[in-house]
Amino acid sequence: MKIGDTEVATYVADPQLDIRLAPRPYLHPVRTLGGTVVTDELCFDHPWHLGASVTLADVNGWNFWGGRTYVRDRGYTWLDDHGTIRHESPERLRWRDGNGRTVLTEQRHITAAPAAGGWELSFRYALTAPPGRPVTIGSPATNGRTGGAGYGGLFWRCPPAGKAVSSVEHGSDAPELTLTVDDRYSLTFRGLAGDDRWFVRTDGYVGVCAALAWEKPLVLPPGDTLSRSLTVLVQDVGGAAQAATSSTNPVMPE
Repeated sequence: MKIGDTEVATYVADPQLDIRLAPRPYLHPVRTLGGTVVTDELCFDHPWHLGASVTLADVNGWNFWGGRTYVRDRGYTWLDDHGTIRHESPERLRWRDGNGRTVLTEQRHITAAPAAGGWELSFRYALTAPPGRPVTIGSPATNGRTGGAGYGGLFWRCPPAGKAVSSVEHGSDAPELTLTVDDRYSLTFRGLAGDDRWFVRTDGYVGVCAALAWEKPLVLPPGDTLSRSLTVLVQDVGGAAQAATSSTNPVMPE
């Protein structure tokens, strides 16, 4: 993906990964116009964190997030319950359980466009339940974990950082969330809908999720579709912003 001649994001369409990482398409690296990388993948602490991706911890009991599954009264446990998400065509994806059965189908549209002070990623996705049965979307929170662990949806993992500051609190339903990292770049997320909440981490690791099942499961009746349209404004901060402006708007000699 490019803004002018500047490469700002790479879409990994078909990663060949261990099933325990819940293989799925994702964006990485994502960069500011100044070249700062703002995503991470296969992280040492959570190797199933893959750049920016749509990922859910519980879809009818199947783990499309990766890693251990949170089991009520047992905690995080390794289970043979991982699913995969694969492209069938450029904008159509299929979510399959460990037995190859379709759990969800998805329509996805991703674009990049110039924006004030940087560029904006638009990420739209629509999840449709099979015609024959409902689909229940859950999270560690809906399965009994306390402490605001309702993650699952569009999740963005940032590289390791010294200091990250969020404009809103973990669990907020504010219209937007701005994450500023090491005074080098900022990411402004917009697009919550329904009962969604912002899952945000600035300690331990840095990441943001527009979470779908924050406190209670989200149920899709047979054949119904859940749609989300999110944007992320990617900006350089401080000196990096000046460098980006200089590189994209060079001063011509008189």
